[in-house]
Amino acid sequence: MPEGYRGYIASRPFFGERVPQHVQNLVIRDYCARRGLHYLLSATEYAMPGSHMVLDGVLAELPQLEGIVLYSIFLLPDQAEKRNQIYRRVLGAGAGLHGAVEDFPILTEDDARRVEDLWLLRRFLDRQEKGA
Repeated sequence: MPEGYRGYIASRPFFGERVPQHVQNLVIRDYCARRGLHYLLSATEYAMPGSHMVLDGVLAELPQLEGIVLYSIFLLPDQAEKRNQIYRRVLGAGAGLHGAVEDFPILTEDDARRVEDLWLLRRFLDRQEKGA
């Protein structure tokens, strides 16, 4: 029987933002408390740019989990196809994927499409800030 939601935090900046790990954990813990989700300790991704090895390990835990609570949806891989594989894997396991900062649960394919829209918007804004 699955029990609880594994947190997932970053040890490196993402989209130019750096948030201390203890703050990321506080945000996840608060999100879980407000939604009545049983919070399990967070897994911390390696600092190497582009690494998602720890996330892969958390995904392998899905049979024992109710889902995953990301500090932010922007901790997912940059490549859309990899994100879509994650959505399919999580939803196919009957689990949930949540973005704590965005206060957004991904429980359906429609939710995943909305997250992809947010990714497009974030990339556009990032390019605008860089003057591209």
